[in-house]
Amino acid sequence: MKIGGSLVSDRTRLRAILAECADEAPVAIVPGGGPFADAVRTTQGQLGFDDAFAHRLALDAMGRMAEVFCAVEPRLTIAASLEAVADALGRGRSVIWDPVALKAGHPDIAESWEVTSDSLALWLASVIGADRCILMKSANSPAETDPHILARDGLVDAAFPRFAAAFPGAIVIRGSDAPHERHAA
Repeated sequence: MKIGGSLVSDRTRLRAILAECADEAPVAIVPGGGPFADAVRTTQGQLGFDDAFAHRLALDAMGRMAEVFCAVEPRLTIAASLEAVADALGRGRSVIWDPVALKAGHPDIAESWEVTSDSLALWLASVIGADRCILMKSANSPAETDPHILARDGLVDAAFPRFAAAFPGAIVIRGSDAPHERHAA
């Protein structure tokens, strides 16, 4: 489950989602970067450093948000490797993934703003063999669930359609209203 960092603006909903994840284990949580990633975007715009460096800083932003989520819901723990995520899930525990290991690079993941926590959630779901990937968004759920249209409309990142095509499970987008589900082709 990807939990958007923008949900920090809705304290009640964020607390409820995190508590539900802890109660209904096992869930692998991918945190969005939220205001920390926004700060990276702003700073990159002001200073002009390259996208690869901005990508690594955005991964750090996700790691900081993982810490925030753990502070909000202390029953959750952080896993900084794929093995640690798999171990926690295997023990029936929910865990928040810190993607710090991706800072060294990965051939499947472009180091640019084309890949954000939405695509990383699909990538992780594929790697761990999940049958469903849920994206929790602060915006209303889209009526359209085609990954290309979602990317075009800016609800997900530009790489999302490619990751969605590779994911064999269901993709669920839950906004501030009702959820919509799409089964990957």
